[in-house]
Amino acid sequence: MSPQQKQQTQQAQQEQAIDYFGLHIPFMQFLGLVPDTFTPEVVRTRLTARPELLNSRGAVHGGALMSALDFTLSAAARAHAPDCGMATIDMSTHFLSPAMGDVIIEARCLRLGGSLSFCDGQALDEQGNVLATATATFKIVRPRPGRPC
Repeated sequence: MSPQQKQQTQQAQQEQAIDYFGLHIPFMQFLGLVPDTFTPEVVRTRLTARPELLNSRGAVHGGALMSALDFTLSAAARAHAPDCGMATIDMSTHFLSPAMGDVIIEARCLRLGGSLSFCDGQALDEQGNVLATATATFKIVRPRPGRPC
């Protein structure tokens, strides 16, 4: 690919970039995660089930669910500190039922401290049944002069 073609491809991708609550995250876009609600009370995203995300039993793969939960929980922390980044320190996920269709992820920030944030969330099916729960601890990455979060 010529440098000009590469630049045109990158420019087209940026024009089609999804806004993930103020961030561009190519991996979330690759997963097909759709941002929905971003408030200090709750952050909500949606993951559309598609063949590339399924496991051998036809359910959404646990890794895809964990990635969506990780992002959504970190966004819940960012809703309280929008100028900061979040780095996952620890995340615990419990799978309760297979995700056989589209998934709604809801997350809340339980506590935002000086350097750590604690969040929890759920992955739900479209009927509101809990598919998975997660808790996570994030390091708050504060902006420094001359360096992005």
